[in-house]
Amino acid sequence: MPRFGNKLLLIALLIAAPAAAQEDRPAYVRALAAGYKAAFLCSNLFNGRLSEAQTEADDLRGTYSSLTPLFDTLEARIDRERRIVSVPFADDMPPRIALWRPNLGCAQLPIGASADAAGVVPWLDIEAPNFDGQPWPMGDRDARGKPSGDTVALERAVAAAFDRRTYGQGSETTAVLVVQDGRIVAERYRPDFGVHNSQRTWSVGKSIAGTILGAAVQRGLIDVDAPAPVPEWQQPGDPRAAITTDQLLRMASGLNSDHAGNRTDALYFGGMAFADTAPGLPLVAKPGTVFRYSNNDTVAAVHGLQHKLGPEAGLRFPFEALLWKIGMTRTVPETDWQGTFILSSQVWTTARDLARLGLLYVNDGVWQDERLLPAGWADYVRRRGPAQPASGYGYGATFWIFPAETGLPDDAFVARGNRGQYVVIVPSREIVIVRRGFDGEGDGFDPAPFTRDVLAALAR
Repeated sequence: MPRFGNKLLLIALLIAAPAAAQEDRPAYVRALAAGYKAAFLCSNLFNGRLSEAQTEADDLRGTYSSLTPLFDTLEARIDRERRIVSVPFADDMPPRIALWRPNLGCAQLPIGASADAAGVVPWLDIEAPNFDGQPWPMGDRDARGKPSGDTVALERAVAAAFDRRTYGQGSETTAVLVVQDGRIVAERYRPDFGVHNSQRTWSVGKSIAGTILGAAVQRGLIDVDAPAPVPEWQQPGDPRAAITTDQLLRMASGLNSDHAGNRTDALYFGGMAFADTAPGLPLVAKPGTVFRYSNNDTVAAVHGLQHKLGPEAGLRFPFEALLWKIGMTRTVPETDWQGTFILSSQVWTTARDLARLGLLYVNDGVWQDERLLPAGWADYVRRRGPAQPASGYGYGATFWIFPAETGLPDDAFVARGNRGQYVVIVPSREIVIVRRGFDGEGDGFDPAPFTRDVLAALAR
């Protein structure tokens, strides 16, 4: 059962934090840096089974240049028994705190909140199943198969993905996995990573969110073409009430945002709740007419579904309707302190779990004879909407479409995340390609030539 405390304990803190940030921007940046460090240490240690040294070397380097220089000046305090990480950032303020919970991973408390406020954060006390001993793809037994095609060429391409130059200068690969005809035909990890070590998905989480919405559509719980049930937009006369879930999934809400893309700092690192930030953004374009890549659109779509289902059912739904249905038992979707899933980015998962997600789409939403997604959902998520990015990749509904000039099959589509997270799905070839990484400065990993090389090595 989810556990909720009295949220009034934090209301004053939530109101005061943004105002203080505007008056003392350097202090706010330091608070964000402390929140970032607390969050990544908490999630890597208790979700990913990674070490402090790995976190320092990978997640605290190569991104967010405004925060990175501060990390070494901030000392983390780790309570392994209670699974709480705290990072002091000012003498006259409580430290930034991230706390771990079963299934839901780590949540950050707001800036200014003390550890006493941890009791208001929701928990989900249901036991995750253990499918490890079951046959692949539900479990890990007998997962590996012999590739059909040129084994040497496949091994060469996989090895090149780790050389930091063939597919992009500045690339840093931690895992590559290739599935052909339902079996893993190639799998390799960086020496300090293994099959059951998880990483943050970054924006691959958006594709997981789109899949969860698909499971809700299949169960008749939501209509993506109807106005999104976001509670903050339901006041009579609010024009945002007309925004559909489909428009949110296609990054075409028409809502304003200070930064397009990944800069959702108050939510990601500031400990603010989604309900206190993004729903108040105004419309600046007619919904469905302008593409603007925005974390808030995806989170709003999931927030609406959670509101419609209710607190308990909303927290249980991703696990019971999708993740545990397909063996993704090491996938941890994290929430803000009020319980809204941050499925735009804050999901920790393994390469094998992402391969399972890809297989669900290869099989058109059917898993072990049970239909989990509506028939044709794979076509839906890769269909370009009326509002598109200005150039390069096309955008469907939480998935990207390769540019025609890449020469990849017409039905190929991909989940993409910051720092080089990719899940390439080619239904016509029954192939899924997963690449995980910590790409830093430079060109980063390019999935298109890697996909071409893998497809060329595998028999048609």
